[in-house]
Amino acid sequence: MVKERGQKVIASNRKARHDYTILDTFEAGVVLVGTEVKSLRMGRASLVDAFGQVDDGEVWLHALHIPEYVAGTWTNHEVRRKRKLLLHRKEIERLIGKTKESGLSLVPLQMYFKDGYVKVELALARGKKAYDKRQDIAKRDAQRDIQKAYGRALKGRR
Repeated sequence: MVKERGQKVIASNRKARHDYTILDTFEAGVVLVGTEVKSLRMGRASLVDAFGQVDDGEVWLHALHIPEYVAGTWTNHEVRRKRKLLLHRKEIERLIGKTKESGLSLVPLQMYFKDGYVKVELALARGKKAYDKRQDIAKRDAQRDIQKAYGRALKGRR
């Protein structure tokens, strides 16, 4: 049997980059049951309300929505159960220190298959204020105007 190669994105949390300032990212494995994996292979998951939390030296992912597997039976999984994340001990200790001392959050950015295994890209993030969001939008608009002007200058137009 041929093993899967490469990376296939299942779900991404686009709003996270808008609402949070991303300081650091980690790749973590996820402990799942069989019907969850089958549902994920169909590309069904939502990271919208999901968040990470450190409890007793373990990292857990809460409120991740994986819908029930359509062809499942009575052995189907709970839709929004908490799921354990697999990280190295040094990464967990670092996350414990950062989340306790400075009020940072653990936010999942995307979920994907990597060589057949389900992985989550977890970000250490700080929430943005309204004025931070406005500044980001202004920078993006200014950069877009600069690119347009540069493109017109290259074509010889004003």
